[in-house]
Amino acid sequence: MAGRGVWNQVVGQPDAVAVLRAAAEAAASIVVGGSPPPGAMTHAWLFTGPPGSGRSGTARAFAAALECTAVDDRPGCGTCAGCHTTLAGTHADVRVVAPEGLSIAVAEMRALVQVSARRPTSGRWQVVIIADADRLTEGASNALLKAVEEPPARTVFLLCAPSSHPDDVSVTIRSRCRVVSLGTPRLDAIAAALAEDGVPADEARWAASVCGGNVARARRLATEESVRARRESVLRIPLALRRPADIFTCADNLVQAAEADALTANEARDESERHALETAMGAGGTGKGTAAATRGAKGALKDLEKRQKSRTTRTQRDSLDQALVDLAAFYRDVLVTSSGAVAVLNHPDREADARTAAEAWTQESTLRRLEAVLACRNALELNVKPRIAVEAMLTTLHRG
Repeated sequence: MAGRGVWNQVVGQPDAVAVLRAAAEAAASIVVGGSPPPGAMTHAWLFTGPPGSGRSGTARAFAAALECTAVDDRPGCGTCAGCHTTLAGTHADVRVVAPEGLSIAVAEMRALVQVSARRPTSGRWQVVIIADADRLTEGASNALLKAVEEPPARTVFLLCAPSSHPDDVSVTIRSRCRVVSLGTPRLDAIAAALAEDGVPADEARWAASVCGGNVARARRLATEESVRARRESVLRIPLALRRPADIFTCADNLVQAAEADALTANEARDESERHALETAMGAGGTGKGTAAATRGAKGALKDLEKRQKSRTTRTQRDSLDQALVDLAAFYRDVLVTSSGAVAVLNHPDREADARTAAEAWTQESTLRRLEAVLACRNALELNVKPRIAVEAMLTTLHRG
């Protein structure tokens, strides 16, 4: 990480980096007893931006700069123990809250707020990163608000959300945060970041051109064959819906692929968590009290299974949602092509398919198809069963 240090983690956000650099320098001054200008550093930050803009990565890079132990006045060297452990997720004073299920519960937030009130063990900052602040329940949001209203002297809260709209972050929390707005990274910036990771230039350029400005998605497309294959199978759907029977075949493929993604992502972790809990509760033991401990473990196992089920549901939804995003982008490309607009396609490698569709469909029917994809995304957010929502969408995609 020579040169820019931890800021190499932030792709295509020069304005945000400039703000955070200055804040990290002010924070370093505070640690040694200095008095930076008022407002140079604050205790609560809100990182907003579209999916893939790097909200969580930017927050983690900022946390690393806050914990940097470099002796110069440019915190964020990327090589010291503070930077290294923060980026690796092992720093004792940096805690990351990311919902494994569908939301962040009040009990989890209350426990975190209690821990955040302690002094940092390393003598610098206690940092709390909330990766999806828009998933806070109302109770969790209220628990966080109390901490943000009366923050400990050396604690910093870094919240990440799609926007600062009240639907994502409550007005009271938003009013106590300094907002850092991130934009969609440019293609060249994403390609350059992939090239720095060792991806060949042609592959980096292709992944950057089809990722929709999502840096994490670009990395997966460039390095994982299964992700590329999944995208190809999704983008074949619009022109594959020739008969009513194709609706159910494509629905099976979409839902089963999402279920497989959830199983692959969580199976090993679920088993490890279950085994660890059973061992902790005395499974396999023969001493006194073992039977009672085993009976007591049933409630804990039930709670664990509930959390794991919620995590699996979220993983499945996220996988299916990515497929829907790719589909929506294709129908947008068809509209661009049929209108003759001079605009960059979301899927430039599927330009021939977009042109074929544009010749076969009216703009009105294309728009109805796009609206059906967006309606399916909304239905999934409202807990409609995935297969029902997907089959309803595909029926509209077939009929136009």
